[in-house]
Amino acid sequence: MVIIVAGLLAASIAGCVYLLAATIAVRRFVRRRAPAAAASPVGVSILKPLHGEEPRLYDNLLSFCRQNHANVQIVFGVRDPADSAIPVVRRLIADCPGQDLALVIDPAISGSNLKVSNLENMLGKAKHPVLVIADSDMEVGPDYLGAITPPLAEDGVGLVTCLYRGRPIPGLAARLGALWVNHGFLPSALVGEWLRPGNACFGATMALRRSTLDAIGGFAPLRDRLADDYALGEAVRRLGKRVVLSPYLVDTVVAEASFPALLRHELRWTRTIRAIAPLGFAASFITHPVALAALAAAVDAFAAPSLAVLASALACRHLTVRLVDRALGLPPSPAWLVPLRDLLSFAVFVVSFCGNTVAWRERSFRVDAEGRLVSNGDASA
Repeated sequence: MVIIVAGLLAASIAGCVYLLAATIAVRRFVRRRAPAAAASPVGVSILKPLHGEEPRLYDNLLSFCRQNHANVQIVFGVRDPADSAIPVVRRLIADCPGQDLALVIDPAISGSNLKVSNLENMLGKAKHPVLVIADSDMEVGPDYLGAITPPLAEDGVGLVTCLYRGRPIPGLAARLGALWVNHGFLPSALVGEWLRPGNACFGATMALRRSTLDAIGGFAPLRDRLADDYALGEAVRRLGKRVVLSPYLVDTVVAEASFPALLRHELRWTRTIRAIAPLGFAASFITHPVALAALAAAVDAFAAPSLAVLASALACRHLTVRLVDRALGLPPSPAWLVPLRDLLSFAVFVVSFCGNTVAWRERSFRVDAEGRLVSNGDASA
């Protein structure tokens, strides 16, 4: 028992060191400056796969229509003719006369990843040599395209991607989800970028030339991959080209309406990461210093040394949360939510090892050893 407590306390202390390193990584990242936007005659086609009327969908899509960039086309795609996103897109088209906007409604399925099927169905409508793929829950500023596209002109650059910060809708579940994005996912992604530059790719933004997509075989290699964004970056790197993380941060609307929805979403996230990097994911248990110290204190009958480490872990966590909020330009996170968020994150981490099933778009899938999606038939999420 003494060895277990000592191991948990040592892991908690290591986790505090990680939190400080992650905070430094965030602050370094936000000090970077995106390249100055320059007038470019190169046309850009933005591909927006949609599924349902998500909160703030109209505003999110409208932000992509307000770019300070000439020659922009936006292609929206849905699979279901009754999809509730269709009236939103049609309203947007009516409200933006003169904009090059297209809506593709096509139920064709090419693989188990239905988002990739949607992208394949949309690709035929794309007119321009530069493609930008961005998830539907992202909101951007008018300088977005001017910031992310210049690196594509550099030798050896095959793809530009962006990270994102979470902006929650009202509600406890959404606020907890945004805390995970801003203080779990984003800092860990930047630590990963610090250690292995260009090794990640995020669905918030993936910008590449059409010729690069053609060289990897189009979207076909992604058809059955759970982490289609990571798989796209992986395919580009196999061509000998670099993946560049832009300093431009986009905003994601965190719209989890309930705890079950939040847990399903985060379990899919964690099992996705586990499928991509199993060893690194297993080692990430040290990124939960508060939960580890609390567990040590419980095992140690709340002895003074364990309580001291727990108090230190809580203090470190609150300090780093404040610093990251400030660096990202976010309002201060409620102090009482932080330990709740940490315990929830640790619980999701543990449960992620107890199976390989994920819920996505009302469907249930199994994830095989290579990160491919295998349908569970008609099983619902």
